[in-house]
Amino acid sequence: MKKIIFTLLTMSLVAFFTVAQAQNLVVNGDLETWSSDTSPTGWTKAESISKESTTIHGGSFAAKHTSGESTLKFSQDVTGIEAGTTYTISYYYYDNSDMARTRIWAYWMDAANTYINDNEDVLRPTTYSQDQDAWIHYSQVLTAPAGAAKFRFEVRVYKQDGTFGGAVYYDDFSISGDLIIKPEPTNYPTAFTAEAEDVGVRLNWTDATGAQLPDAYLIIGETGATKEVNFDLPVDGTPVANNTDMSLGYIAWNVPFGQSTHLFSNLEAGTTYHFAIFPYTNLGENIDYKNSAGYPEATAETSNVVVLLNEPFDSSLGVMSAYNVLGDQVWSHSTFGDDQFAKMSGFAGGAQDNEDWLISPVLDFTNLEKVNLSFRAAYSYDGNPLQLMVSSDYDGTGNPNDFTWTDLTNQFDWSSGGFEWVESGAFDILSYASPKLYVAFKYTSTTSAASTWEVDYVRVIGEGSVGVSENKMLDIQVYPNPAVDQLNFTLAEQADVQVIDLSGKIVMQQKAVAGNSRLNVADLTQGMYIVYFNFANGTQAVSRFAKQ
Repeated sequence: MKKIIFTLLTMSLVAFFTVAQAQNLVVNGDLETWSSDTSPTGWTKAESISKESTTIHGGSFAAKHTSGESTLKFSQDVTGIEAGTTYTISYYYYDNSDMARTRIWAYWMDAANTYINDNEDVLRPTTYSQDQDAWIHYSQVLTAPAGAAKFRFEVRVYKQDGTFGGAVYYDDFSISGDLIIKPEPTNYPTAFTAEAEDVGVRLNWTDATGAQLPDAYLIIGETGATKEVNFDLPVDGTPVANNTDMSLGYIAWNVPFGQSTHLFSNLEAGTTYHFAIFPYTNLGENIDYKNSAGYPEATAETSNVVVLLNEPFDSSLGVMSAYNVLGDQVWSHSTFGDDQFAKMSGFAGGAQDNEDWLISPVLDFTNLEKVNLSFRAAYSYDGNPLQLMVSSDYDGTGNPNDFTWTDLTNQFDWSSGGFEWVESGAFDILSYASPKLYVAFKYTSTTSAASTWEVDYVRVIGEGSVGVSENKMLDIQVYPNPAVDQLNFTLAEQADVQVIDLSGKIVMQQKAVAGNSRLNVADLTQGMYIVYFNFANGTQAVSRFAKQ
């Protein structure tokens, strides 16, 4: 494993901390004052809000937010913000309903109420609350950006799985300019387990208890590690960022306290993964991990299946191809926070006529007994639904309307709107192949309505004695990784090679012959790169490497 941390700081047995006294800039942040049963004092927008006296975090009252057919908002424009000042932004929420979900959707603003997009990954996250019988603490320490004079503190409620009428609850909103330093968490979480889900591993645990609760957890995963081999422990003051790229030697994810599950969904098939979990308090240079002996560990082996397609849309559309039939808008790669995905919208100053396809490479199902297709998708705004199509006679390059396609849209679960990500579920598409098949997402819009659709983690997983691995990945060896001067690889046949940086820019390209080849990467700047191998038969392989 590439070392995440190189030294373990000596830690005191007793931790001390101070809390600086400061005025909470949120008016009526504890929600104890109401002008009516639906109007908390000081809050400028309270859609579907009501006073709550039973489910509360502190004091006598909380706010109950009931979901409806569309997104409903609860917000306050907080004044007194000073650019360059560090603030602790905090509130508590409770979601134990299967008919409602919530998330923060906040902005820094200037004096004229113009939005400033700094910190969008944590102020406007792509994820939603999860149903559980507990109050969850949202807390971020952020520095107000240049020009900031206000903060729009907004939380939203959404329907869940197409149903509404459920409720989430809020309490104890706070924005304080003084940093509160907490001691190390008292205990580790318990019942830490790992369970394979196809080519993913789901981790579950029971939240830590004790005098000092964690703010969040860091999960670290390795391959080839065992409980007899110690993890490289996280170091206080050095945050470990989210990472799903195993070429760096490890994977890691930060999970907020109160969320007791996480899925690493795009791992290698037939591989053993070993995980450890570390609770922590505070953020940035003040992060304080519980990293003593006895940290919880768990191991799982991913299923030994045939991965025909596994496209997470990291940095580009990957092996998927965009085909434009009508309109000026096209499928593109997009990023929001830590999420990367394929995106299509027919809106450009107004709704436009569009027909656009996102098509897989040809998939060969020879000698397979079962082939499951799955993905996840999200959408918002009015418009036609996205369609999922398959074809056994498409030629891989032409207008898809000139070929035969079967509509399998109704075989999958889809988002109900509000950019809510929904897992499609798995459906066996083997019977539609002969024995090869193309999979495509078909987007259409009109001048009356143009929705925005996002697609991620498109996977085609086969079971059987013989198959083809995704895009010939097993035929290619890329080394060393990380690379300093040369990147070596072995090809079964000649190919056009492209190296692309994480912004999608082609930084190198050359032809490579069958057998052993190399790329001179000495002039590349440090960072992560994607390598595409384009073969004469139209297939494509994808690898990645880190340049030191």
